[in-house]
Amino acid sequence: MEFPAALFPSHFGAGPPLEDGGPAPVAGWGEHGQMLEAGPGRRLAETSFVPRRGGTGESWEPTEAAAVPCLPPNASSWVPSLTPQDILYRGFLHRKLRAGRSGAALDFTKQLGNFFVDHPEDAFGSLGQLLHQNFHLGNSKLKRQARHSTIRMTALLEEIDRLEARRGCTQQLLASRLRWFSHLCRDWLFEVPLGLLADCVHEELLMQWAGLLFDESSTGGALAWLPPEDAGARTGRLVYPAGQAMNHLCFQDVVLEELPRACGSPAQFELNGRIQQVAAARVDGKDFVGVRSDYHCGVWRVPSRTGVAPTPLQVIRTGTPASCLTVSPHLPGELAVCTQSGAVYLWSVETGLQRLRHDPQTMFFRDHSPWRWSDFTAHPRVLSCADRTGLQCLDARAPQRCHFDLFKVGEEASCQQGERVVLPMYLGRAHPSQHLVTTQFSVYVLDERLPLVPVLKWAHMMQAPPLFTQLVPGGPGRTHKVLLGASRTQELLLLQYRGGSRLACQLAGPPQKLHSIAGCLQHLPPQLPHQHHLLQQRLGTPAAGLATALQEDGLQESLIVFQLSEAGDVFCQRLTHETVQPPAPTSGDETVVAPGSSPLFEAPASSPPRWGSEEEEEQTFYLSNLEVIINDEEEEDRGMPVAQEKAGLSQEPCASPQPCPAVPSPAAAVRYRRWLKALPRACREPPRPAGLPTLSQKRLFTSKELEPPAAPSALHGQARRWLRQAMRDGGCLPPWDTPHPAAAPPQPAEPPQGTDPLSTRLAAAWCGDWERWWEERSDASVARRQRALRERRRRQKRARGRRSLSASFTSSLTCPSELSELSDAAPPPPSPGPAPPRSPPPPPPPPGEDELLSSQSLRCRGIPRERRRTLRDYLAVWAEGPPEPPEPPGSQPCIPSSQSQLSSASQSRRKRPRMGF
Repeated sequence: MEFPAALFPSHFGAGPPLEDGGPAPVAGWGEHGQMLEAGPGRRLAETSFVPRRGGTGESWEPTEAAAVPCLPPNASSWVPSLTPQDILYRGFLHRKLRAGRSGAALDFTKQLGNFFVDHPEDAFGSLGQLLHQNFHLGNSKLKRQARHSTIRMTALLEEIDRLEARRGCTQQLLASRLRWFSHLCRDWLFEVPLGLLADCVHEELLMQWAGLLFDESSTGGALAWLPPEDAGARTGRLVYPAGQAMNHLCFQDVVLEELPRACGSPAQFELNGRIQQVAAARVDGKDFVGVRSDYHCGVWRVPSRTGVAPTPLQVIRTGTPASCLTVSPHLPGELAVCTQSGAVYLWSVETGLQRLRHDPQTMFFRDHSPWRWSDFTAHPRVLSCADRTGLQCLDARAPQRCHFDLFKVGEEASCQQGERVVLPMYLGRAHPSQHLVTTQFSVYVLDERLPLVPVLKWAHMMQAPPLFTQLVPGGPGRTHKVLLGASRTQELLLLQYRGGSRLACQLAGPPQKLHSIAGCLQHLPPQLPHQHHLLQQRLGTPAAGLATALQEDGLQESLIVFQLSEAGDVFCQRLTHETVQPPAPTSGDETVVAPGSSPLFEAPASSPPRWGSEEEEEQTFYLSNLEVIINDEEEEDRGMPVAQEKAGLSQEPCASPQPCPAVPSPAAAVRYRRWLKALPRACREPPRPAGLPTLSQKRLFTSKELEPPAAPSALHGQARRWLRQAMRDGGCLPPWDTPHPAAAPPQPAEPPQGTDPLSTRLAAAWCGDWERWWEERSDASVARRQRALRERRRRQKRARGRRSLSASFTSSLTCPSELSELSDAAPPPPSPGPAPPRSPPPPPPPPGEDELLSSQSLRCRGIPRERRRTLRDYLAVWAEGPPEPPEPPGSQPCIPSSQSQLSSASQSRRKRPRMGF
């Protein structure tokens, strides 16, 4: 293996990372020592420099507007995922305690209360059975015999209900009764000691919160692609988990067409646990697949012929959860296994397990993470072991003595403070001695022949740490493609680099952002709101795996990227690349440019370069979460020709996705519709809460009433004619007992005169009279108004007492006279002829005599109580008078006045004078 003659210069230091990380790299530029002389023996004026990030990369353009479903939706039941709102406390107490601090407060009391409610037998089962006869939870009173040994808990339950109703209230105060009961029974009521139970619940909350921040269980990915044995074949195998619990291992034949499609039914194996990782490697023409769950690991041998079922070889069980499983690319049936206890094993199907290391502590500095990882290297007996602090290589033949440091999180690799290893990967298919290390900030390419110093570093600037990596090696003169995938955000990034043998490693072209699974939501057919919400949650689940397949068809190459979500759905996208024959080199030193050099760094001989421009204009834009700064005026100051500047910019495009179709193709649209049609059958909707009671319409009419009549009656025919007439005229049906003229449209209902208290309060708040409204309803204002009302009523009673009796009689005789006038008037006889149009209804009849002589009406007219009896007796004398003589014919009806009636009534019956009469 050749080694580069010169590497990019860099500052080497030892120790922990510096607190000041220096200037942040912008799209790979701006780091120290990023230039390298192209070749020796060149004159200074003609020297070309090679940048670490330079040259043009291969152009891979997506063929679809978004990721397309590759397989039918996974049949999974609805299990709501954990959200931060479930375990974080967001209330008044949190704001009061955390004032001026930053961080999250775990809702410990809520989770502890949920444990008591959901598991009462485990919480206080024994004492509950012993004391259930001594606690009375009903509303009835205790009997005399039971009062000596039974406690009535009704008041305590009511306090608990009130406390639950006031949950979230800022003025919520704990009841003293609850506090007293808690202090009394804290030491003896619980089955498990409260301190121990609280420690366990708090520890679980911390683990759940750490899993929400960063879930490392799916590191490596649970998706693998087994390419066909023949290079020209189009059918390979996709290995992925499925099922409701993601515990079914599926081997599915897939045909690589314009849109990959499944061929036949998959071969399934049901495992005892959720599948976390799937790793595969081809050795001696046979594919070996390793599968990892939490406490089990298994290996399968897959024959190269399609349609033949895989063969399970061996299964092991671990005492602690396994964190890594990799398959050896050198020897068949060998795997590397790591557990969270710090143990590293070399697993051979023939010889069994060999423990190489067991150290619960991290290698270079202390870190609390129990995560471990192991992979193979260029030598079959040398393995790499990694934790969050770095990597070491150890020899399986003497693991305690033979080992060396390959990567260390520190100043040696120019790491940032707080940076940790996320995923290592062996790049043996690209170069035998290269390794890839990803952290939450950067990507490193390491060489076993030059440990501790990365030969390539680039800040990926992804929102979430990359948990999945895939390598697509390139041939001679081609670039190696590395895909980085994140779990929580579904980010997918494509990087290209070259070098490692004769030339130093350098990045080729800008990074390219690929489609995510959630990005296809906007291209799906419109759905109902609740279905759209469920579909958004389904497509937005975190990613669980990544796989790639390279297909060559003449001069056109296609890169198919498969993506797996935690819901079990597999999506794919195709990237195409047109291979171009390299141009023939020309003679002359002036035109010779080092491979990978960029025209942006070439200064023409016509003008010297100007590196320090005071009036430098920067243009900044953001694409694909990457910040790119272009110094326009600096390039102009250099005197670069326009044609050469355009050529340089075309060779160095911005860090953004390649142009892709705006709408999906017809074949992709058909695939979307089929996937949506199969989704309700595969995914069970979440259980809906019990809604409001519905009113059934089956009992509104009996079966006898709904039976059609034997023969239509006259009334039935008349109703039909009226209905047709109303429909023809566009009017309403009139009442059946009257003719059917055109009915007037209904008048709008008048608003109520009075307003409710809520409307009055809202109106006062809107107008700004809130203080006046509040003062009117305060206790002092109400008492003042009550005193004023009593004083007014007292004055009215005094005024009514001073009235004379004659005034009372005069005011009370007007109503009977009006009553007699209205009662003597008779309606005119109906005139013959057609019925006139319907007139408005007559006014309501006047109130009767009993109503006029009632105590309420007399009190309203101001008659004192001692005069009401005299008035009733006086009106009774008037009502018992003799009948009037008959009127002569032809004379007009005469209505007697009230004075004549009064005189005749007094002459007919003489009564004993009362009160001076």
